[in-house]
Amino acid sequence: MRLALPLRRAPSALRLHLSALPNPSPRVLPSPSPTFPTMPKRKRTTTAAAITTGQTVASAIPTEDAVAAATAAVLALSDPVAGFPGSPRHVSGRTHNVTTTYADEPSSPLSELEDELPAPKKRTPRKRAKRPAAAAESALTEDGEGSPAKQKRTTRKKATEPVVYDIPPVERKETKFTGRLGYACLNTILRATKPEPIFCSRTCRLETIRKNGIEFAKELGLKNARDLKEMIEWNEKNRIRFFRVSSEMFPFASHKVHGYDLEYAREELKGAGDLAKRYGHRLTTHPGQFTQLASPKDDVVTASVRELEYHCQMMRYMGLDQDSVIIIHMGGVYGDKETTLARFRENYHTRLTDEMKARVVLENDEICYNPDDLLPVCDELGIPMVLDYHHNWIYPSKHELPELLPLVAAGWARKGIRQKQHLSEPRPGAETVMEKRAHADRCVTLPEELVGADVDLMIEAKDKEQAVFHLYRIYALEEVIHENLRPEKPPKPFVRGKDRAPAKGGENGEGLDGDGEDEAEAVEGTPRKRAKARAKASAKGEAEAAEVEGDTAMKEEDADGKPMRKSKPKIRRTATNVVAGTDTPASPSSPMTPRRVSTTPRRPRRSKAEGAAEELVNQEDDPEPVDGARAGEVEAEEHPEVVEEAKEGGGGAETVEEEARTCRGAGEVEAGCR
Repeated sequence: MRLALPLRRAPSALRLHLSALPNPSPRVLPSPSPTFPTMPKRKRTTTAAAITTGQTVASAIPTEDAVAAATAAVLALSDPVAGFPGSPRHVSGRTHNVTTTYADEPSSPLSELEDELPAPKKRTPRKRAKRPAAAAESALTEDGEGSPAKQKRTTRKKATEPVVYDIPPVERKETKFTGRLGYACLNTILRATKPEPIFCSRTCRLETIRKNGIEFAKELGLKNARDLKEMIEWNEKNRIRFFRVSSEMFPFASHKVHGYDLEYAREELKGAGDLAKRYGHRLTTHPGQFTQLASPKDDVVTASVRELEYHCQMMRYMGLDQDSVIIIHMGGVYGDKETTLARFRENYHTRLTDEMKARVVLENDEICYNPDDLLPVCDELGIPMVLDYHHNWIYPSKHELPELLPLVAAGWARKGIRQKQHLSEPRPGAETVMEKRAHADRCVTLPEELVGADVDLMIEAKDKEQAVFHLYRIYALEEVIHENLRPEKPPKPFVRGKDRAPAKGGENGEGLDGDGEDEAEAVEGTPRKRAKARAKASAKGEAEAAEVEGDTAMKEEDADGKPMRKSKPKIRRTATNVVAGTDTPASPSSPMTPRRVSTTPRRPRRSKAEGAAEELVNQEDDPEPVDGARAGEVEAEEHPEVVEEAKEGGGGAETVEEEARTCRGAGEVEAGCR
């Protein structure tokens, strides 16, 4: 009975073979009868373990009894032994493909069946398409094992062709001037560099400093100083060896509360200065008209002295010589020009250090102080005067240029400093004084009286280095790299009368900035930002015009011919014609279309302080806030003493508008600003 169940489980071939064995003579087994080892359901028997591990099983299989040997072998089939596909148990990985050997064991009848049993079918994987040999080799790692390495998915970059600009020829002219030409503060090509633009006038609002700490402003200063080296390198490659450093190099460095020393940036400044000296470049600065040493307000004068100290420290750490001057204006007249000039003399003697006196020079302006007003003061105090040809054209000296130039040059020679002059041209179409102040994009003519190589000429134009290249080509002063040339944009017309943009400085804001530019042109940042600002202003104007047309269309005339306002039709308040979250009905022309409500917060209008600050910023200084603020907002916070006095009109500082009214008469100013 004990053999019946295992034999029933054995394969049919095995049963046939066992039945063919000779029937031995019956034997009487001793009592108690020997029992065959049984194994638990999930444990391996000693016999099976011995078979699978190759150990001697002579003690488990009696050699003299063939039946007992066959029975023991059948019992071993109940264990998961490799090679028997009919095994009732799952073949484990440990016994898979294990060759069973028997040491010192006679051949068993089952050993003859191992070759006759059918071999288990192997699953053949699907054949994949063969890759090219080059791709297969590149997928293998270099460890020699041939294991394929994971390939990163890379996006194929679109091949962008270089932009080819159409540069028209220029009309050639001749000049006897052989000096250096320079530009101010910003390089338009480097400013458009991607992904990281290169410029040295990064700044930010005071609120940004309060949130991030003064270290944020200091880090901007370091970035500006590093980029200054890049700009000097670019200038050398393009044969421009005269450059004005932006006064916004270190934001809020001269502030009364948040000001800081430049010792932390000494290494970066020294690197820029050493590079400029190695190439023989001249670097100068021109603080804005916030620097007013002749102001009757003591806090304004104190702030001006701090500004001069900041610029002197910057040049000191750069190691620049006496040719690196600081250009300032006299400022406003404050009701009495002679009293103001006397106040300047006193503050120059008592408030300025020797280092400041060695670098400060005065420039004639186009509103209040022409060369005839400044030359006596410059001769008395030993201050050189920077002659601005554009300003002298608007507010001219009594001397003609052939007589004026030697008088100006004498002041520079007395102090041993190389002479410096400014050249700019008015925008085409300018008529009034305020419009003539605005600089054109480029200059096309050098003064005929300008002769020799002992003068450095600063080109104050909107196109910056392109304006220098333009004069290089016209007068054949230097060779230019054609790839760095850009075409000139068409001039922007002035907007006058009813079409002028609304006032920017609050109730009394002006339609023009200090440089005579309209609101769309005064937007800071890249050309894309300015284009967006102009588009936004245009859309706003169209919306206002449409609103006026709608109001006009709703008017009718009654029987007496008098205009009568047409009442709006009542609209049933439903879920489809009411704006979500409001009780505003939709437009009568489209009752099923809800009114579009903008969720973007409207930018606040410019304050009087911001408008006053923009008038006091130099046209070519180009401050660029990195936090999205307007330049006027930043300057109003950086120079609060001067801006507050200009805003209040308390006599502490004057805006360009007030200067023009006092010095040139209200008629020209009204025509230029209204």
